[in-house]
Amino acid sequence: MKRPFGYFVHHQGRGHAERCAAIAAALPADRPLTIFCARDDIFPALPPQATVTRIPSLFEPSGDEAGTMDWVATPETLHCAPLGWPGIRQAIGTLAGWFASADPALMICDVSAEVAQLARICSVPHVKILQHGDRSDPGHRAAYDGAAGLLAPFHLDLAQPDWSKSMRDKTCFAGGLGVDLRVPEREVARQRIGVSAGERMILVLSGGGGDGFAAAPLGVGARSTPDARWITIGKVQRDWHATEPANLEHRGWVDDAADHIAAADIVIASAGNTTCQQILAAGRPWLVVPEWRYFDEQHHKATALGRAGAATVLPHLPSSAHAWTAALGEVTRSHLPERQKALIDDAPATLTANWLEALASRLWDAPVALAKPTRSQENFAV
Repeated sequence: MKRPFGYFVHHQGRGHAERCAAIAAALPADRPLTIFCARDDIFPALPPQATVTRIPSLFEPSGDEAGTMDWVATPETLHCAPLGWPGIRQAIGTLAGWFASADPALMICDVSAEVAQLARICSVPHVKILQHGDRSDPGHRAAYDGAAGLLAPFHLDLAQPDWSKSMRDKTCFAGGLGVDLRVPEREVARQRIGVSAGERMILVLSGGGGDGFAAAPLGVGARSTPDARWITIGKVQRDWHATEPANLEHRGWVDDAADHIAAADIVIASAGNTTCQQILAAGRPWLVVPEWRYFDEQHHKATALGRAGAATVLPHLPSSAHAWTAALGEVTRSHLPERQKALIDDAPATLTANWLEALASRLWDAPVALAKPTRSQENFAV
């Protein structure tokens, strides 16, 4: 049995857990995988060699936290490190104890700059998931610079221009990672979701990482296109002043998002990673409207999608009928389905698993004799 991999999974949304499960299934059967997460109910089926260890959330209070220490400044190298939180001590203690007892080959961090830096401090090589956004701050730089490798769950063509060559050289780009890439036939998908072949269907999709779009602008959009059937899936923020027409239907959370995407004539969605990969794989006309996220993640991702010719980008939902007409017309005119599908790799999970195995081999299988420190080096050891 090989030395284990560790994997920290952020429990917000679904994408982190879904790509973890995809990687776990693609790793060799003799590679143990220990997953650390604040929830154990968000994962798809995992292989026998993968186990989930629950740890307290690193950012959600439980009620036992001290409330008297906010006056102590947070250093620039940390993002969320409040003082006096027993849950954080328990989580970090569990991770550090596992590092000492399991002697892991690699720690994958998806995502936490603090956990990545903890692995480095504990002398465990780590792989940091690379996300879009303005992550030039010292905390992200430390996590990225100290990583043995970076993993981007998207295609190289969606890389940000400000990422350096050294960052790109140690990055595995895997377009479609964590997404079921078997796109349903449009006619079959329509039959399954109850949309007739001749209907014009506009899908509004909200992922699990936020609160979804507001209802009022969707009502304006539906009224501006009375010939189209509008369907929303996921969360929608209801507005007291919104008046909704009969051609707008809210279905809430569904288990067949892929069918809805494949059936749509136009998709309106934000820029969560799973959402992006599903729409790109289906090659559907896409109006991407980024939601607020830390470090402007979705705004940078939407810009990358527009630059790659994969989507029409708007900073917010249109607020008038004529603005909706212009936006939907532009989506149709600029649609490049083959360009979208080219941003999805054939077997992203296998590509990632092979890259991780090769990285672990490079790290551990060819040891280099280290020179004994000189007297001056010993004096500076801490």
